[in-house]
Amino acid sequence: MCFAELKDKFVAYCRTEKFFSEHTIIGYSRALDDFYTYFVEFYETEPDINLVQSDDIKPFLGWLHDNGLGKNSIRLKVSALKSFFKFCRRKKLIDNNPANFVAIPKKDKMLPSFLTKAEANSLFSYVGASEQNASRDRCMLELLYGTGLRLSEMINLKISDVDLANRQVKVFGKGRKERIVPLGSKAIAAIKQYLQERASGNDGSPLLFISQSGKRLNPSVAYRMVKKNIGAVSDVKQKSPHSLRHTFATHLLDNGADIKSVSEMLGHSSLSSTQVYTHLSIERLKQSYSMAHPKAT
Repeated sequence: MCFAELKDKFVAYCRTEKFFSEHTIIGYSRALDDFYTYFVEFYETEPDINLVQSDDIKPFLGWLHDNGLGKNSIRLKVSALKSFFKFCRRKKLIDNNPANFVAIPKKDKMLPSFLTKAEANSLFSYVGASEQNASRDRCMLELLYGTGLRLSEMINLKISDVDLANRQVKVFGKGRKERIVPLGSKAIAAIKQYLQERASGNDGSPLLFISQSGKRLNPSVAYRMVKKNIGAVSDVKQKSPHSLRHTFATHLLDNGADIKSVSEMLGHSSLSSTQVYTHLSIERLKQSYSMAHPKAT
């Protein structure tokens, strides 16, 4: 079986068995394309997975660096390649996994961007009632900030996933892992208002958020809306739906929420993924202490 056929089988596996997002699948596919290009350039032949060894893969990292990729981008490419060979080994297409001994570069530590409490309050004041789709946009913003959902999770929400009576929403995260996240009063009010207006033009779609034509809402439409609204109230570096997820976690920890509960609401597989928000809160406490305590300096 040639490399292209194996790649197609792997991509199908990621989509139908692992339930990876389309964004992740595209990234994995491009990483394998890059590996193919590298291999042909270096060895002047197509990669045969039965013959590929660790020493054939390791120069791939340098090749990616020479082509202008940063450390985090290289991490993703190598991770995709390791997943591919792991898949091939599991399907018994190869006897040994040559990517097992290829180290993934350490991740650059970047503190997540988040809004201050004042900026978060201003965000919801900015969404004008006269704007087209204002109730839908406000509802999405309230959900992103009030629940910490990922953009893909919010876009895929069904009306039946929202339980207003019990003030909670059922979310299907990475790998279709289910979790329950509480809903605050602001988010509930925004959902009720949106559903009231949505009912008049709805074509019966089970999805909560739909386009004007009644179809599934394009994630890029939601992304641009969030970016525009955050840009109007904040100079934060990253103006994205994920910034509101970061804001959700940071504000919870700032106000005394325990890290385990925050981790569960975010859908993190381990507490280590949530630790960065604790570091943010500690740094903010240190800054407040330095500014306010007479013995701080």
